[in-house]
Amino acid sequence: MKKKTSLYSVVILVAGIVVLLNLLSDTFFLRLDFTADKRYTLSKATKDILKNLNRPVTVKAYFTRDLPPNIATTRRDFKDLLTEYSRISHGMVQFTFIDPNQSPESEQEAVRSGVQPLIIDSREKDKIVQKKAYLGAVVQYSEKNDVIPLLQPGAPIEYYLSTSIKKLTVTDKPSVAFVQNCKAATITAMPQVNQAASVLNTTVPVYLSDSTSALESYLTAVFVDPQDSLPPYITRQFDQFLGKGGNLIIAFDRVNGNLSSGFPMGSSHNTGLEKWLKDKGIDVREDFVTDINCNHIGVRQQGLPFTISVAFPYFPNITTFADHPIVKGLEEVALPFASSIVYSGDSAHTWIPLAMTSEKSGRREVPVYFDINYQWKESDFPEKNLVVAGLLKNNASPERKGQIMVVSSGKFCVNGEGENAVQLNPDNVNLLVNAIDYLNDQSGLIDLRTKTITSRPLKEISEGKRTFLKFFNFLFPVFLAIGYGIFRMERNRSLRIKRMEEDYV
Repeated sequence: MKKKTSLYSVVILVAGIVVLLNLLSDTFFLRLDFTADKRYTLSKATKDILKNLNRPVTVKAYFTRDLPPNIATTRRDFKDLLTEYSRISHGMVQFTFIDPNQSPESEQEAVRSGVQPLIIDSREKDKIVQKKAYLGAVVQYSEKNDVIPLLQPGAPIEYYLSTSIKKLTVTDKPSVAFVQNCKAATITAMPQVNQAASVLNTTVPVYLSDSTSALESYLTAVFVDPQDSLPPYITRQFDQFLGKGGNLIIAFDRVNGNLSSGFPMGSSHNTGLEKWLKDKGIDVREDFVTDINCNHIGVRQQGLPFTISVAFPYFPNITTFADHPIVKGLEEVALPFASSIVYSGDSAHTWIPLAMTSEKSGRREVPVYFDINYQWKESDFPEKNLVVAGLLKNNASPERKGQIMVVSSGKFCVNGEGENAVQLNPDNVNLLVNAIDYLNDQSGLIDLRTKTITSRPLKEISEGKRTFLKFFNFLFPVFLAIGYGIFRMERNRSLRIKRMEEDYV
């Protein structure tokens, strides 16, 4: 009887503790974050935005209920994030959740607001059916609103929400100049960059002339993929701009790769920009960087009606980055036809390599014939950590003043226009926009854009190690089972011998 009473007491105590914890969780929000990139810990930038709110922000979250587990986590994460936003802002962030699938009126409201449905596969009664899933929100502040049309699973939710609030509450955004001379890439040819950069900045196309200095009112200027030679007045204005504390971001091709002709060749590309940079100690060499970690291209074989995918080491995938805010959180950046960069400047400046090739890379000096059918070997990649992007700091200037960032691939951030437009890898966009935000904006939101995993490339290992691991994974469990069997057999044998002894009790 006492045992039953004790058991009942334990059950009641445990149930009481569970109820108490649930009540406390409604009042006090606590979340432990053990993720590598602290994805569930609010940044200082977000806290500063929330603490400076002087009017309420209302978030209408349009989320479908009863979603598959891998998608339902987005709803839960978003709700947890809004709860924390509300707590830190002392109730200035208010939110409601609406299920558009509950009624036609709710769905029409979501669509009119700009929230886009996602078609997903869902299992219902042992059948796979397609259904609309809504994973978006509308952020309202005063008379203005901003739409987050779709939050894909794994997306940087804090970045989207914080930048949406920042976009509505900010009064003056700093401007950034995109220099358009010498047939450089236009803003319309970089829609992904323009969209991301416009969150915290105003992007302005700027044409330099010999008679006026058009960069005086800007803190940061961007010059991407110039095709023609630079007249002297452009480099002169660049020098004046840097001398007054301006920052310059340059992405250009030192070499030209032509794959469209019947005889694919790589040659030197001279615009005068390479000479101007070399005078500052930044030598972008006349070579093609190759890397065992590379992109693939489609090749049409003779006599076949389809293309096959072939590894193309001249399109390296860069996964080695410095510990610097511009490249923090980046996973993989594709740099087609990149060149190696060597710095030989004086002590008045500091050169910071930002992006490097892998442990198995190489370089080919121009001219180069691109043999698509060449069978690449590990011996073709004798070099490592070749610099393909870097930042030159002027030690005499204040922090983030008079700096030059160089990327040795002009088209890495260009979508193109019309039928030739392509979708870019997100980290290609992040690299340029991070640089703009780092040099042009001091809010700290730069750290949030990459607060998620876009891709996690597998580490390259040698063929010998791969073979060893394959046999180890196969044989180790077998030997472990055999060893455990022998141990059990010997243990039982020892027990039997002990039981046969006269004094065994």
